[in-house]
Amino acid sequence: MARRVYFAFHYKDVASFRANVVRNSWVTKPDREEAGFFDESLWEHAKTDGEDAVKRLINKALEGTTVTVVLIGAETSTRKWVKYEINQSWNKDNGLIGIYIHNIKDKNEKTDVKGKDPFVELGYKGIITYDWILDKGYENLGDWVEDAYDRAQKRQKE
Repeated sequence: MARRVYFAFHYKDVASFRANVVRNSWVTKPDREEAGFFDESLWEHAKTDGEDAVKRLINKALEGTTVTVVLIGAETSTRKWVKYEINQSWNKDNGLIGIYIHNIKDKNEKTDVKGKDPFVELGYKGIITYDWILDKGYENLGDWVEDAYDRAQKRQKE
């Protein structure tokens, strides 16, 4: 079954190009549902309106989602709003997974350094992470999302 997914990532670095590779991979999938993400212009507008506006934007985007996919670039684990997105996702019992995107080539055909695991940095245990390239994300994203949803359902019952 397709899940509505929220994508969290660092919007202001080169990783946003790599993040779009993952986000746009769903466009070609026949069974995809609308993904929960917004473009940079919405993000930048909310930031100019202050922290409460950013929180409202994130919280609204998380509504109706069941899984949050954190796209992990070089600096993702240090980003305040990614941390907020992870915490809010956990609090609403979303399934959580991380996908390392450093091996995706950017527009200049370069890869990046692997970032730290933001779940470990925040003290969450048992969140599975994958590498988009090495773990064949294009082929497996749907299964990863479904597995994250199943694990969240089990966590709720504990």
